[in-house]
Amino acid sequence: MLKNFRNATLALGIAVYLMCLWTSPAAAGLMSSSLSNGSPSGSLRMVEIEKIQNALEQKVVTDKLVACGMNPAEIQSKLSQMSDDQIHMLAQASDNVLAGGNGIGVVIGVLVIILLVIVIMKLLNKEIIIR
Repeated sequence: MLKNFRNATLALGIAVYLMCLWTSPAAAGLMSSSLSNGSPSGSLRMVEIEKIQNALEQKVVTDKLVACGMNPAEIQSKLSQMSDDQIHMLAQASDNVLAGGNGIGVVIGVLVIILLVIVIMKLLNKEIIIR
């Protein structure tokens, strides 16, 4: 009886080891990088150039470049001569230009908050006294 139990336990232990604990080696390899939209990373330069072009279309940027004495043809020729690192650095800087805006959003946000405070005060039957 003890011999049968030992054999069954040994068989069960070997089966558990083979099914759960014995793992095959992991296969790994290098993959080429790609952008989040699925296009290969070789087009990263083109995406960054488009980002720079969008920033160059802003009136503030074009006014500054004209004030520095550059014309659009010069800008395009300089852009085509830049290395990938320079393009990347300029694209990052152009993100800051595009994110700036002209401040109208802030003014609208403040006005909406003031309006909400006034409406809430009126709903609570509170008086607003400005002296």
